[in-house]
Amino acid sequence: MTIPSDAETRRAVKPVICYPNDTLPAPDLALYQAARATAEKTDEVLIPARKAACFRVPAGHFFRISSIEGPQVGDLNLWNSNDLSERFYSGKSRALHGTHLTVGERMWSSFPTLRPMATITTDTLGWYGIDEFGGSVHDVIGTRCDPYTGNLLSGTHYHHCCHSNLIRALAEDTGMSYAEAEPHVHDVLNVFMCTGFTRDTGQYFMKASPVRPGDHLEFFAEIDLLGALSACPGGDCSSEHSSDEAACYPLLVEVFAPAPGTLDGWQSPPVNGYNRQHKD
Repeated sequence: MTIPSDAETRRAVKPVICYPNDTLPAPDLALYQAARATAEKTDEVLIPARKAACFRVPAGHFFRISSIEGPQVGDLNLWNSNDLSERFYSGKSRALHGTHLTVGERMWSSFPTLRPMATITTDTLGWYGIDEFGGSVHDVIGTRCDPYTGNLLSGTHYHHCCHSNLIRALAEDTGMSYAEAEPHVHDVLNVFMCTGFTRDTGQYFMKASPVRPGDHLEFFAEIDLLGALSACPGGDCSSEHSSDEAACYPLLVEVFAPAPGTLDGWQSPPVNGYNRQHKD
């Protein structure tokens, strides 16, 4: 390989943000927080260790994911409960907000709807920031642990990866077969997971999550949601994620309904306004 004479000049070019987000519709966090203050719990779902379960959240309600027994990360899928073709788009959420999500940032839906599905309203790990390794929590860069990659790398047939867990949960909730459910499972929000990219090789890394019992991540449902959450077999993801080796703990999902009148004037966001002609 020949290094060009102007290599350093080329490297020194300053980057620009691909998707400046200062024109994104801003969530009314003050309205959401006021509504949350008097909201009452209407449902809860316990996610057993190394398993997944579904839950439903009506538009205008809140849902909370909590660590309850020990440090544990979770892989979250979201769909429009009335149309499963509208689902969480991790790549575009990453492009609009960054590699990790926190309060005021949103989980955006897939094309062609591309609208907010859920807004993060509370994050007890918001203090973590970005550590010296470039790690942070609640990432939208990892896809989910899956049996195909495990088989590719080590020849295993492990059935409790998050991908398989989410398939089983969705199939059980909807009555689909596993084969029917699998195409609906998509790239996740890695709740509580601490991740980043190595500076030298650019590889995706994980490290022990800072989550502790009592920590939680809370969302406002912008549309009617069907969610599925897997309690990752990696536990806190300090060393392993596709086996039964790690210590694992359950996660808790709770749903809260705001009091009547506290969201007056709010409505679900419309679908994306692009005319879909794809030509002049």
